[in-house]
Amino acid sequence: MKILGREPALWLSLVSVGVQLVTAFGLDLSTGQQATINALAAAVVGLLTALAVHDGVAAAILGLVQAAVALAVGFGLRWSPDQQSVVLSFAAAVIAMFVRTQVAPKAGPRVPALPRIPREPADDGIAAS
Repeated sequence: MKILGREPALWLSLVSVGVQLVTAFGLDLSTGQQATINALAAAVVGLLTALAVHDGVAAAILGLVQAAVALAVGFGLRWSPDQQSVVLSFAAAVIAMFVRTQVAPKAGPRVPALPRIPREPADDGIAAS
């Protein structure tokens, strides 16, 4: 899978080096904030990849929400761990509500085998003694 003709890892490298560049030339970001920006970028790329391959989209969306909350906290959002937990739990519930209506089993339901009906012995003309 490619994003605008490039591998996802290349985009993540560009974001990482770009954050380092702007920090070196005047943007005042702590190492924690830089790491959080990189984590958010990884979550976005993970979401794009999941959407492209149609697999694990729910997990990717939840990861993106987690990264966004981490980014907000890293930049000064004053939420307690309990508040963060409630927001992430709510996000998981909303995602589950959506996914539940979109998912079908890969295999059909198991149908129980029909009970065996005993057959009467065949009459082959030989009398039993």
